[in-house]
Amino acid sequence: MLLFLSVPQPRPPGARTRAGAARVAWWRRQRLRRQQLRRLRGLLRGLRGRPGAGSRRRGRMALCGQAAGAASLPSELIVHIFSFLPAPDRLRASASCSHWRECLFYPALWPQLRICLRVSPAEQPRLEFLMRKCGWFVRELRVEFAAENYLSGGGGPGDGSGADTGTGGEEVEALQLSTRWLEVLRTYLELVLCVLVSIRNNRIQQLFEEILSNSRQLKWLSCGFMLEIVTPTSLSSLSNSIANTMEHLSLLDNNIPGNSTLITTVELERFVNLRSLALDFCDFTAEMARVLTDSNHVPLQRLSLLVHNVSVMHKSLDNMPNDEHWKALSRKSTSLRVYIMAFDIKSEDMLKILKPSIPLERIHFDSYITCVSGAIVDLISRQYDKFLTHFILMNDVIDTSGFPDLSDNRNEDPLVLLAWRCTKLSLLAIHGYTVWAHNLIAIARLRGSDLKVLEVTEESIDFDQGELADQDVDPVHNLIEQVSLGLGQPWHAVMDIESLSVFTEPNRHFYREMQSFSEDI
Repeated sequence: MLLFLSVPQPRPPGARTRAGAARVAWWRRQRLRRQQLRRLRGLLRGLRGRPGAGSRRRGRMALCGQAAGAASLPSELIVHIFSFLPAPDRLRASASCSHWRECLFYPALWPQLRICLRVSPAEQPRLEFLMRKCGWFVRELRVEFAAENYLSGGGGPGDGSGADTGTGGEEVEALQLSTRWLEVLRTYLELVLCVLVSIRNNRIQQLFEEILSNSRQLKWLSCGFMLEIVTPTSLSSLSNSIANTMEHLSLLDNNIPGNSTLITTVELERFVNLRSLALDFCDFTAEMARVLTDSNHVPLQRLSLLVHNVSVMHKSLDNMPNDEHWKALSRKSTSLRVYIMAFDIKSEDMLKILKPSIPLERIHFDSYITCVSGAIVDLISRQYDKFLTHFILMNDVIDTSGFPDLSDNRNEDPLVLLAWRCTKLSLLAIHGYTVWAHNLIAIARLRGSDLKVLEVTEESIDFDQGELADQDVDPVHNLIEQVSLGLGQPWHAVMDIESLSVFTEPNRHFYREMQSFSEDI
């Protein structure tokens, strides 16, 4: 069977047609054009000082030959870019498009805000706008009024200086100055009132902790990427009685600084009825795994882990569970299933993370800098063949030589082996890695109708020279037909990449999938 999978599928004989040859030529031209666009975007990012931080592919734009714009970048990447810029440059960069303007006022970018104003009614609209955007979350606010805007008794045209006006003139000048001071004072108080009214509602963290402390029947607490509302001390607001009855807990935030964690092992000991848990992988330690296997804890059934390169850089992997801990968790709950999203993780780190005894059901790779290797895909197909149902492989690394080919220097394509070994595979999504047409047909035939979702971007699909040289059959039409037959349903490559959240907003996609994954219990 393996030998059968490694060679192109036999094609039915057909008449040589000009239409078929033209279709092949069109496919090749479009692929070359998309590769040129990728190189151009890579050069532009290099000039901007962000090598390796790629934008998501826009299938429709690629087909039309237009360059993908700044609006195609995911929100997380735009916020990350803004974090390196001083405030004036952020404002200038936000003028690029509406999507960038929406990302400008992400709370993590403005923990401190300094506003310089003139005491003038003309400043009020600007101040109201800033307070409406930042007033509800800013932690330190400094408002300064320009000193030259305050009135003084002397100097300036029309104030009567330089002439002896006499006693009557002095009284008139004093009255005018008093009136102008009253106007300035009123304007000043209006501006201050605008600030105070806006920050009156700056109690998000406090309100969140009040909700937790006042809860009486809380069963499900899911906090994912909540603009730093959740802090390492938030869970202490929960009473022991509520913690003891909680069934689902999700604490995901890749913006927590340094070695801080949203939950400690001591806190986790209170959640004895927890059936579903979602954490940053670096926060899930061996001690936590031990706590979850204690006899006073109910069996954990769903575990979702986010492995983010930012966390791995600031936190150590030395405290993660070893294979014995995973075996103990699996013995405690035979129905335990794990969902992992790995965001820009190096292959050597993934080899440490992927312990053989993890009951891995879903895995999602997303890369901007580091590509997934064929060895990792092969390891997953061998270790998790009894559990794996969802496999998502995304890559946006700019490489002038084209998309990486996982089958290089291998007898068999790792993706085909994945489909062959993982008999429960129901979802396979691929972008940014070369998928040969004959291998795609083999995957569809191996899994058949059990593979409910097969999403491959059309720019990731390539044909070998033999397929392109044989003009008896239109290779594009043959690919669509053979994959559709294999799956038992109509199939087409993904043309509009932005229609799928898994390609454009990976964090949001992971959070939604984690929710449904946990609800399965």
